[in-house]
Amino acid sequence: MRAPEFWAEPDLTARLAVRALAPLSWAYGASVAWKAKHAKPYRPRAFVICVGNLTAGGSGKTPIAIEIARALGARGLNPVLLTRGYGGKIRGPSFVDLANHSAAETGDEPLLLAAAAPVIIARDRAAGAKLAEENGFDVIVMDDGHQNFALAKDLSVIVVDAQAGFGNGRILPAGPLREPVAQGLARADAVVLVGDGSPSLAGFAGPVLRTHLQPVRESGLAGKRVIAFAGIGRPEKFFDTLRAQGAQIVETRRYADHHAYTASEIARLNAKARDTDAMLITTEKDFVRLAPIHREGISALPVRAMFDDPKAMDHLLARIAKRPTGGKSG
Repeated sequence: MRAPEFWAEPDLTARLAVRALAPLSWAYGASVAWKAKHAKPYRPRAFVICVGNLTAGGSGKTPIAIEIARALGARGLNPVLLTRGYGGKIRGPSFVDLANHSAAETGDEPLLLAAAAPVIIARDRAAGAKLAEENGFDVIVMDDGHQNFALAKDLSVIVVDAQAGFGNGRILPAGPLREPVAQGLARADAVVLVGDGSPSLAGFAGPVLRTHLQPVRESGLAGKRVIAFAGIGRPEKFFDTLRAQGAQIVETRRYADHHAYTASEIARLNAKARDTDAMLITTEKDFVRLAPIHREGISALPVRAMFDDPKAMDHLLARIAKRPTGGKSG
């Protein structure tokens, strides 16, 4: 989805829209609180780490989930990533097969996650956890799911875009929040701030980690003329990264998060690149959504979440050894 403009605008029209949507926002937030109170989550034998957020899209959950899975593997553990597979057709529970699955089937994020560890897609998270257990995984890393109560979580990490924070502070549909900030943080064990900025964390007393998204390798973009396009939660983050790499941005094109590119859209981008003598570049997440026939001549910029204090994440993950496995529900 594309964030409505009134979420960010302080003018009279925006205030009126927020006021009109307030009853729906109250109902949305109350529904999350009700589910949290009345849920009977499944408790798998595997340790469950949830990497979630409090806003609709764009916070940087997927790179954090990937880094956590990598860190777990480095500790000698056997992690699996569990995701809903937003935007894909597969309901699951089933494993992602990089050789045979496309983004249209799985959604874009599962294909990125699969670079770090095996990935299970499951709309029913409890069913996904049971599949993980059947295959001997000892840690389940949920990419998203802080507002999903089907699984009992041992470690809940909230990811926050440090620059955007919590937007206008309103709950969907009046703003980007999935629930009140204080309510969501009360269930969190740690917060990861992505990028620069200091959003208010409503008195949260747990550990707060800081990370920045950095290109995986030398980009070679310094001085290059580029047309940048992105269909992610906050395309501006990608454009800022390109500028930091020294790219000369000729034009930017913004699309809705998880946008499915059409042949005509790619043709127009290619024509613009030829007319301006520029190269086309996009995010990894967008690149995997492109049909293979459309990828020629388009570059992707892979990024990785780099923690300012890696030892802080190590200390957080050390909690894994402290819960005895039991494999019970409820």
